[in-house]
Amino acid sequence: MTQTSYFPLLFLFTISISLASSLPCSTPNKHKNKNEQKDLVYSSCANASYPNLCIQTLSSYSGKANTPSDLAKAAVGVSLAKARNVSESLETLKGHTKREINTLNDCMEQVGDSVYDLKKTLNELQHLRRDSFEWQMSNAQTWVSAALTNQDSCVDGFKEIDWKVRADLKKKISIVAKVTSNALYLINLLDESQH
Repeated sequence: MTQTSYFPLLFLFTISISLASSLPCSTPNKHKNKNEQKDLVYSSCANASYPNLCIQTLSSYSGKANTPSDLAKAAVGVSLAKARNVSESLETLKGHTKREINTLNDCMEQVGDSVYDLKKTLNELQHLRRDSFEWQMSNAQTWVSAALTNQDSCVDGFKEIDWKVRADLKKKISIVAKVTSNALYLINLLDESQH
């Protein structure tokens, strides 16, 4: 009876197992990435002016949000989308008195300026460079602050007008102001993280 050597087979089996275990996994762990993104959102929003709104808007954000820079861009994007929505709503409204018409026109201009400032901010955040980071952060902070001021001015303009749509409009602009305030907080947080 001939004796069979199992050594070559055992050797090949051992090599195959060690090669297979050293290869990277071909399927990414999406669940882990989602949890890390969720943790970043929660920890970043914890001290925002409106933390629950911050968490709500950024947790449901469908884009990439894996870094403080991503979160700042996402927050500005959310603010920009909501400001555009208010701007479109304002265009459909008609004032009845001269005062209502003037207030509405002022508000449309202020929200339009807010949209413009938020666009500039988003563009700046999308093109951050190490050599001009501080300048770009200063621009972003200034423009988002200006957007907030314009939003507040719009709401203030309606305070003395007894108009049926005022409450609905004030609510919409108030939400824009809150998400814009959160965006400014996340921009400041990004700036601080680089020092």
